[in-house]
Amino acid sequence: MQVPEYVIDASSIIYGWDNYPIAQFPGLWEWLATQIAEQYLIIASVAFDEVDDNSPECAVWLNGAGITKIIPQNAILQDARRMMRLLGIMNDDFHPKGVGENDLIIIASAKSFGRPLISDESRQKVPDLPKKRKIPAVCAMPEVTVQCINFLEYIKKSGMVFR
Repeated sequence: MQVPEYVIDASSIIYGWDNYPIAQFPGLWEWLATQIAEQYLIIASVAFDEVDDNSPECAVWLNGAGITKIIPQNAILQDARRMMRLLGIMNDDFHPKGVGENDLIIIASAKSFGRPLISDESRQKVPDLPKKRKIPAVCAMPEVTVQCINFLEYIKKSGMVFR
C-alpha cells in the first residue's frame, strides 16, 4: 500500500534504523525501499548529512535505496530565514533546546514540496520562548503549517502489515 508523500527527518530514519533492525524487520525495510524508489519518501540533503554523521550504515542503505535528496534552493533558504525571524532568532543565536538551522531548512523543504514531515523530535508543550521550539512545535505554528508525524505514526497511517 502506498502512503502520501513525505519528507523524512534524520531523527526518524535513525529511530527506525535503531529500533526496527533490518535483519529482524526485512519487510518494513523492503516497503521503505519501495517508498523511496517511487519518491513517496524523500529527505532534505542537510538531514541526509546528519544521518551520515550519526548512522553511516543507515546512510549507505538510503543511498542504495536511491533516496532523493532535496538540495536547498533560494526559496527554501528564504523560508527557513523567515521561520528564524518568527522564532526571534537573530544573528544565528539558536537556543540549545530549540531548532537549529538545519531543522528550519528541513521544515522549509517539506513546506516547499507541500509534503508532511516525519520527525521523531520530542513533542513539547509550546515553550514561552519561541526559540526553544523543536521541529513539531515549529511545524504547528500558524505561519508555518507543516503536518508533522513520527516514524511509528507513519507506519500506522500506511496501513501496512508486515509478516
